[in-house]
Amino acid sequence: MFHSVVSWLPVWITLLPLVGTGLIYVVEQRSWKWRNGLTVIVSALTCVMVAAMYPYIARGQLLTKAFPDILPPLGLSFRVDPIAFLMAAIIALVWLAVAIYSLAYMVREHHKKRYYPFLTLILGGSLGVVLAGDLFTFFVFFEFMSLASYVLIIQEQTPEAMKAGYKYLIMTICGSLLLFFGIISVFELAGTLTLGTGGIIGAPSNLALGAFIAFVLGFGIKAGIFPLHVWLPDAHPVAPSPASALLSGLLLKVGAYGFLRIVYNVYGIELLRRTHWLEPVVYMAVISILLGSCVAILQDDLKRRLAYSSVGQMGYIMLGIAVLSERALFGAIFHIFSHAFMKAALFLVAGAFAHKTGKRYVSQLEGIGMRMPLTLGAFGLASLSMVGIPPLAGYLSKWQLSVGMLDVGRPWLVVVMLLSSLMNAVYLFPVVINGFFGADDSYPEFPGIRWENETDVKMLVPILVLAGAILVFAIYPNSLPFSLSGFSARYLFQLGGW
Repeated sequence: MFHSVVSWLPVWITLLPLVGTGLIYVVEQRSWKWRNGLTVIVSALTCVMVAAMYPYIARGQLLTKAFPDILPPLGLSFRVDPIAFLMAAIIALVWLAVAIYSLAYMVREHHKKRYYPFLTLILGGSLGVVLAGDLFTFFVFFEFMSLASYVLIIQEQTPEAMKAGYKYLIMTICGSLLLFFGIISVFELAGTLTLGTGGIIGAPSNLALGAFIAFVLGFGIKAGIFPLHVWLPDAHPVAPSPASALLSGLLLKVGAYGFLRIVYNVYGIELLRRTHWLEPVVYMAVISILLGSCVAILQDDLKRRLAYSSVGQMGYIMLGIAVLSERALFGAIFHIFSHAFMKAALFLVAGAFAHKTGKRYVSQLEGIGMRMPLTLGAFGLASLSMVGIPPLAGYLSKWQLSVGMLDVGRPWLVVVMLLSSLMNAVYLFPVVINGFFGADDSYPEFPGIRWENETDVKMLVPILVLAGAILVFAIYPNSLPFSLSGFSARYLFQLGGW
């Protein structure tokens, strides 16, 4: 079992992007090259510092640091266990890829002086959330991250962007109020807000149920599950593509991560199995899976199609958390990893298409594989993984989720997942097929593949790395993300006494 070690490392990891934000704002007054370089350097150093936590986790040590005198009477605290480390690693790696991609993508965009500081600022907020040691610290950084994300959504400042940003802001504030009610209720019931045990609420009560409903709604808004997803399809298409990659690939997962902590660290497995309070969440997740996939098929705007896809994919994760099966939780945690890389790659490819050709609708992309073969190839690889084709990462997470559903005697949920996978193929595969085989009619000037028309290398390399990781981390036996996902699920169940 794990034992705690006091360490400043999670504090420095959280502070580095926050301090870096100020430095980026200062240096951009001198040179845009300094600003761009510092953005990538801060993201890269964050990755290195996150990696430095792994030896502690591998030795069975939990990194903790508390500041009881800051923001009294509750104070701030940090705590890194296996799931917190895995989440921090996913955030840091995808953020670095998006930061590099942004160097080329944002050249034609306006308000770059605002974009780069906020890109780094949200990184610090996101890391603060996953490394928090108690619900109060979690809430502080969660609010910080959520409000700062508004700036990326309205980056282009079109009427559509401003409308989508307003909807996001209103729903975020509503979610925050619900979370605040849940947190103060937990403090009243348990006398503590720590996230270090397998359940701090010992018995069911009306207040405990009310707080649980508030948590479901508050984190459901951030995770974008039905019926709380209404902000998501509007926000993703209007935001810059690198921002969409972060919103869908990472920030939605922060909502799921918060719900995971509530289920396994605050209420605990025993209480939730006894009360069946998670049953509505199971059905919300099922509707999200089916609805997100169905509506995605109808969308011609590629980014809007991917946004509705995210609704369905988040349903997988919430379902894996809610059925209270160790193997389903294993699958849900690994799907957080695989979907982060898959969906980030897909949104970055959509951005590359728009950046290079000005086309953003699926009906306009026939033959684009002749101009951008590597870019569309990466889209195809991520699409295969999303459908669940072996041996890719999406297959591994769906396998564990399916076995977990059978473990708890719910084979009908496996049927739901298989049906969703079929619909995933319906809305993703036509982009690849028409992109490679519709060339003659759409681009007669390109009778064959023309490599010189590929995406800018600063955009292409992050896309290929993200897509390649989907394959490499799946076929490599006991890859670190896969092992850590299983380890995290086992840790949470052992913490709860199972």
